[in-house]
Amino acid sequence: MQAISIQQPWAFAIARGGRAISNQAVPTAYRGPLLIHASMRVDLKACDSPLIRAAGWDPRDPLATIGAVIAMAELDHVCSAGFQGEACDCGPWAEAGAHHWQLTSVRALPRPIVALGRPSLWEPAPTLMTKVQMMLAPAPTPAPANPAP
Repeated sequence: MQAISIQQPWAFAIARGGRAISNQAVPTAYRGPLLIHASMRVDLKACDSPLIRAAGWDPRDPLATIGAVIAMAELDHVCSAGFQGEACDCGPWAEAGAHHWQLTSVRALPRPIVALGRPSLWEPAPTLMTKVQMMLAPAPTPAPANPAP
């Protein structure tokens, strides 16, 4: 598994399911599970973006935190057409001049997990992976009660 650090409010928009694209300066051959880490930087201009507002941006939401893993997604595809100056169908979140990392199966964590991020893709520590897996594990099904004799 890999992780990527993304500035707020963009990380929030991914975690809340409004954004399925991450604009990146570089492509990647990696495909598979990807932790979404909210970096320590905030793009203050983006907080007023109509797309961010439509995604439900609320700085009081726990997923608006910084310096924490807030979601898990699948990195399914990378579209480089926008980077090459060509048209693509990646949607309103896709920026010209960027590689569009297409995310699916996004699942927000019930609460953020404080972690140090890094630029570009990084490998999460085993302890962080354990915490994520525990949070996303299905709740155990209660055993049926024994009927009274």
